Amino acid sequence: MAEPITEADLRERISAFLADHDPAGLDDGERLAFLRARFDAGLAWVHFPVGLGGLAAGRALQPVADDAFAAAGAPDNRPSRIGIGLGMAAPTILVHGTDAQRSRFLRPLWTGEEVWCQLFSEPGAGSDLAGLATRARRDGDGWLLDGQKVWTSMAHVARWAILLARTDPDVPKHAGLTFFVLDMTAPGVEVRPLRQLTGEAEFNEVYLTGVRVPDEHRLGDVGAGWKVAQTTLMNERVSIGGGALPREGGMIGVLAKAWREQPAVRTPGMHDTIMRLWVRAEAARLTGLRVRQQLAAGAPGPDGSAVKLSFATLNQQISAAELDLRGDEGLRRDSWAMSRPDDVDFTGRDAGYRYLRAKGNSIEGGTSEVLRNIIAERVLGLPAEPRVDTRVAWKDLPR
Repeated sequence: MAEPITEADLRERISAFLADHDPAGLDDGERLAFLRARFDAGLAWVHFPVGLGGLAAGRALQPVADDAFAAAGAPDNRPSRIGIGLGMAAPTILVHGTDAQRSRFLRPLWTGEEVWCQLFSEPGAGSDLAGLATRARRDGDGWLLDGQKVWTSMAHVARWAILLARTDPDVPKHAGLTFFVLDMTAPGVEVRPLRQLTGEAEFNEVYLTGVRVPDEHRLGDVGAGWKVAQTTLMNERVSIGGGALPREGGMIGVLAKAWREQPAVRTPGMHDTIMRLWVRAEAARLTGLRVRQQLAAGAPGPDGSAVKLSFATLNQQISAAELDLRGDEGLRRDSWAMSRPDDVDFTGRDAGYRYLRAKGNSIEGGTSEVLRNIIAERVLGLPAEPRVDTRVAWKDLPR
C-alpha cells in the first residue's frame, strides 16, 4: 500500500510541475495544455484517485494545491462557468460511474472543455423532485427520453447534462427513477431562455422530444436514480453554500469594501448591522470548511443543507444591507436588456444585480423550506412530516 501524500510531498510535486510548465503569458491553446497537464499530473482534484486528476490524497490538501497554483499565476479552469460540473456532476460520476465513464468525462470537465448542466427540476416537480414526469423508455440498447426540465442554469452553453428520468411509473415515485448523462447536442434537445428578475437568462427550460440516450450513459442501476441523485443534491448544497472562501470572501467582502469606501454614509445602526452580518458570514464560512472536510469520507451528509440554507439567508440580508448603504446609487443598472451569461456569478456586476440575484439563492439547490425539513428530520432527529404518497405507484398519484 502506497504511503499517504503529505503536504511536503504535494508542494514538492507542484514545484516540479511548475518548473516544467511555465504558467506565465499563456495563450488559449497553451492555457488548455497547461490544465490538461495539471490534471494528468494528479494536481487537479488531489483527493481524487490516481489517474482521474488526483493523488488519492486527503481532501484537506486541496486548498494547498489551489493556493500554490494561484500564487504562481497559473490559469484556472473558470470555476464560475463550470461550477455545476465541478460541484455536482464530477462527485456523482466518481461515486456511481463506471471506469469508462470516469475516464471519458472527468478530464474535459475539470479543464473546462465541456460545460455541464443539471436537468432535475420540472414545472410539476420542483421541491417534490421525486414526482418528476420526464419519461425514459427502453429502445434497443438505449433509451428514448420525453419531457420538460426547467430552471436549468447554463443549459445554453452546456455540452453534457446530468438528468433524472422516470423509467417505471408502476412503482412508488422514489423507486422508479434512473439517472443518465445526456448529450445536450443530441437531436430532440431544445433549450429556451428564461428571463430572470435581473434581466439575464442564466436559467433555461429544456424540452426533450424523443431524445436517444445510449445505455452506457446511464449512471447507476435502473431504478436506482434517487440514490444517485442524493449524491448530486448533497454535493450541490455544499458547492453552493460551502465553497472555499478566504475571510471576507463572497458577498460579505463586497459589503465590507463598500463600507470602508463610503465613510460619509456610516451610521451607528448600519455599523451594528454590518458587524453582525460579518460575524455570521465568518461562522458560516468556517462551518462550510468543516463540511467540506467531511467529504473526504465519502458523500456529504445532511449538514450540507444547513450550510446552503445559511448561505441563502445571509446573501439576501447582506445584499439588502449593501443597498441601504449605497442608497440611490445601488438602484442603478447600466442595462436591463436580456443577456445570456457565460457563467454564474453571485457577487459580480452591481449592487442592484446582487440584491435581485440573491432572491434565487433560497430556491436553487433546494428551497429553504425543504432544507429546513431535512435539517429537522436528519440533523435534529425531529419527527418526520406525514407522507401519504411514498407507497403509492407514481401513475396513481394525483397531478
